[in-house]
Amino acid sequence: MKKYFHIAIILLALVFSCKDANQEEVLITKWKQEIVDTEAAFAKMAKKQGINKAFVAYAADEAVLMRGNQLIKGKEAITKFMKLQVSKGLAWKPDYVEVSTSGDLGYTYGYYTFTYQDSTGNNVESKGVFHSVWKRQDDGSWKFVWD
Repeated sequence: MKKYFHIAIILLALVFSCKDANQEEVLITKWKQEIVDTEAAFAKMAKKQGINKAFVAYAADEAVLMRGNQLIKGKEAITKFMKLQVSKGLAWKPDYVEVSTSGDLGYTYGYYTFTYQDSTGNNVESKGVFHSVWKRQDDGSWKFVWD
């Protein structure tokens, strides 16, 4: 009888551990989609309202931008920096997204195309790879903390 009791306990433990793993996988998938949706809304805002407004709107208070060899730290500094930027457009889409098992931190990367006008009035495209780190805010939204 003891043998069957131990087997039953082990089977129950396995069932519940699988259930927890399944629930975690469902949550991680949900959180990844939230980040992808946030990136899409961010890109849409950049296209419609300009990169200045979009970057300020999606930056966390403690966000850091790296532009060239310069670090722009904090939302206030990002706001000042973005006011100086002139752009004809910025397009991007994440090719990869990952999120922590706690659901409070994630990152994306992919390719971007930045279009600006040079001094002769010609449009110039600059292409590259972006990497953003996203942090869940107290209200449940996602804001970038690194770009």
